[in-house]
Amino acid sequence: MVLLQPDPFLNELTSMFERSTEKGSVWVTLKRSSLKSKVVRNKMATAGEEIDHRCLIRATDGKKTISTSVGAKDHQRFQASYATILKARMTALKKRERKDKRKAADADKKTKQIAIILRRNYLKVGFTGEVVLEAP
Repeated sequence: MVLLQPDPFLNELTSMFERSTEKGSVWVTLKRSSLKSKVVRNKMATAGEEIDHRCLIRATDGKKTISTSVGAKDHQRFQASYATILKARMTALKKRERKDKRKAADADKKTKQIAIILRRNYLKVGFTGEVVLEAP
């Protein structure tokens, strides 16, 4: 795994997406990290020092793994660049067909009303409990 600076990481991520356009996937994970060992973190906590947490970002296409660490100061700029790359590379996704909630609710309501009317007109229950079908 190669730890890169944020700008070379974004360039390499773009090339990973380009290589996987026809076939393949790219996995990106984000994780909170201090890049210090647990022992060092415990010593800093007992001494009352503040631990600088960073965002560790890893990307892999199954063959190559790259990573970078982004601090709080650079986080907004990195997220904007990362979002631009993702938007540019998600061209193969299909838009979801959305149903209008009001129309769907009205259709369900009409279906239920029709079913109730049909039951009233065509079905009558006899004394023994059997259902008798009658035409109006």
